[in-house]
Amino acid sequence: MRSTEPLLSVRDLSITHADAAHPSPGDVTFDIRPGEVVLLLGPSGSGKSTLTLALNGLIPHAVPSTMTGTVSAGGIDTADALTSTLSTHVAMVFQDPDAQIVTGTVYDEVAFGPENLLLPLDEVHARVEDALRRVGLWERRDENPDRLSGGGRQRLAIGCALAMGSPLIVLDEPTANLDPQGIDDVYAALADVIAAGDRAILLVEHNLDAAMAFVTRTIVLDRAGRVAFDGVPADVIRGHVDELLDMGVWLPAATLAALRMQDAGARFDPLPLTPDELAAALAAPRSLSEERSDETKRATHRGSAHPVSSRSARSTTRTDLDRGATPDTPIIRASGLTVRRHRTEILHGIDLEIAPGTLTAIVGTNGAGKTTLLQSLAGVVPPPKRQVTVDGVDPASASPRELASRIGFVFQNPEHQFITHTVFDELAHGLRLRRTPDAEIAERVGSMLERFGIEAKADVHPFLLSGGEKRRLSVGTALITRPRVLALDEPTFGQDRARASELLALLHDLRDEGTTILIVTHDLQLVAEHATHTVILHEGRVHAAGATSTLFADEQTFRAAGLRLPPLQRVLAAAGRELA
Repeated sequence: MRSTEPLLSVRDLSITHADAAHPSPGDVTFDIRPGEVVLLLGPSGSGKSTLTLALNGLIPHAVPSTMTGTVSAGGIDTADALTSTLSTHVAMVFQDPDAQIVTGTVYDEVAFGPENLLLPLDEVHARVEDALRRVGLWERRDENPDRLSGGGRQRLAIGCALAMGSPLIVLDEPTANLDPQGIDDVYAALADVIAAGDRAILLVEHNLDAAMAFVTRTIVLDRAGRVAFDGVPADVIRGHVDELLDMGVWLPAATLAALRMQDAGARFDPLPLTPDELAAALAAPRSLSEERSDETKRATHRGSAHPVSSRSARSTTRTDLDRGATPDTPIIRASGLTVRRHRTEILHGIDLEIAPGTLTAIVGTNGAGKTTLLQSLAGVVPPPKRQVTVDGVDPASASPRELASRIGFVFQNPEHQFITHTVFDELAHGLRLRRTPDAEIAERVGSMLERFGIEAKADVHPFLLSGGEKRRLSVGTALITRPRVLALDEPTFGQDRARASELLALLHDLRDEGTTILIVTHDLQLVAEHATHTVILHEGRVHAAGATSTLFADEQTFRAAGLRLPPLQRVLAAAGRELA
């Protein structure tokens, strides 16, 4: 018999960070019982990640904050118990896996927790092997975690949580850095864990396409951090879709696509939540009201999977993207680019040209070399001399100031680029190095703060921002000096739908103004809708490169590189549709 006693009880929980004016989350109450997979949704800044930190005692014991209300894990009050004790009841996977990796090998990292529980050696080994096999890292058990890709480290962190055997596993954006196969592997491993019925999962996730078949319940926090909705996922999404859109939270891509078609005259009852449901609905006879003109269909952008502002809508049409001017002289060129890390060759003779004014996406499986390529092109990791040029300079020999005036870089983990003590100073730093007048600094920083919705956080330390706010700040620091090229590693990671939409609209505006944009992303739906050009990497080499529409017309090109087109893209292609 499955126990009906809650594994976790949260009562009237409010958390106020140091220097914050209001609690977030606020007055939150819920239970989690064995067998449940709870999806926690909410806009950026609503307190999702903060809430997860309170579930295993990091708040109030380790993170500066004021907490009222109670959290009980396995019958233990988290405010009274040691975090080490609570780890046997709640296992945690952070949004940034680097924040929890502490040892020198993959094996030792997973063994670290069970060893500290003083388990017998045979059981430690059995748990480590089982966990690493589940996340596909057993064959790399002797490697240093630093040699794993971002997605590899994410899977390692999940393996650590699985090995603890805790009844409740809390995961904050666990698939954000994973390729499609990695996402499937992680959810398959989690499904096996939950199948026994004696454990539960709390999931903060924005890739809802992968999660919809897995979650059993959805809790939605509003902008104030209070519980707005709590129930069966299908009921919450279908019953409150307009409120969720207004909040700016992520919804399944199939749902957002259906909403756009519905605005153009289509009828869906019920509203599709998965690509399969959308495919079935599209296979049904069309209603007369759906036969409206293409112009009308293209006039609406409500519910886009990655919507943009109306002033930027022109940039998102496929015809316009592929028609973009491509002058003969590339703004970025790589010739025989070969990059080694330690004794391992990561990139093998890359030849690549990027035309000015394009938005180019670099995609590939975890470990394909995407981030290494982006960092090499931007000079963050100096490439070998005479193998890369950016706007006429060689990143290998250019001074930091000379390079920064040409290309701005946004790291995958925002914390890696923060160097000051306030948000305002972080944005002002690059301008001050250029001896920009104080009045202009104040004007440009104020504009950037407002543009990214963090004007209230001007005096807050960057490390005290939410994950989404940190990402927006990191993008702002790269943009504020107005470089000709902007390179971003996973730019929508940690963003709610509204903020991701604003960021993508901003990127389109920058491209309209002549900025060349490079992004690394695992989100192929984003690539399909927004990138003018795509570079597919496979095992450190350019597998294919060209106009996005051309590449996406041949699914085999992606399959040969270990990728697959997004389910929504396949459904729309099969139905002869495209998102306007």
